[in-house]
Amino acid sequence: MSEQGSALAKITWDDPQTGEHREYVLLAGATATIGRSADNQIHIPERHVSRQHAVISFRDGVFMLTDLGSANGTFVNDKKLTDPFPLAHGDVIRLYVPVLHFSAIVTEQEKERARQTGTLIVPVSGSGQPTLHITSGPQEGAVIPLLTPRVTIGRATREANWDISLQDRAVSRPHCALVLGEGGVWTIQDLGSANGTLVNGVPAGADEPLPLSDGAVITVGETTLLFRLGG
Repeated sequence: MSEQGSALAKITWDDPQTGEHREYVLLAGATATIGRSADNQIHIPERHVSRQHAVISFRDGVFMLTDLGSANGTFVNDKKLTDPFPLAHGDVIRLYVPVLHFSAIVTEQEKERARQTGTLIVPVSGSGQPTLHITSGPQEGAVIPLLTPRVTIGRATREANWDISLQDRAVSRPHCALVLGEGGVWTIQDLGSANGTLVNGVPAGADEPLPLSDGAVITVGETTLLFRLGG
């Protein structure tokens, strides 16, 4: 979707250190990561915030907020998230200390200002290389490109022959597989793991693989991974 798409949401945050008012506008279909690292779409440089803390993704016409295994948790209206949460106008998001405000009302002037300041968040094209970002777990911070149509994930062992080896004892040998299907849609299936594979909190089965959209949060063992389409 281009910048001419519908502006459906706005995230605002007042930096207590600088007093700067920051405003981000999300178009329909957009995904926005929130965190301390500068490569997040919504950058919150505050010490209580994890490098990649949470993600807002667009699913079934609603912006969903999901914690990315952050150290201090993500709260909406002072309730700690344990599952993906559908955001509504007026919701208050708290990243332990920093407070952000979610609005479903966006004016054309706000959209244009966001475009000019580089804070307009648009959907990815899906034409580039998809990646997995490890947002929590022993290998936090790693970014892994998906280079083949089938990518297996399992625990790192001396005999490991899977594509992605995780140094996580709660991960099975092997654990799950990502598969690129017809139409360029990625899916994930569990491979009989002991602790299961979750996608946005929903279990993936061996016979019932789950589709992966941009911003999907995958949980295997004690590791959280963020799926991003390229482009």
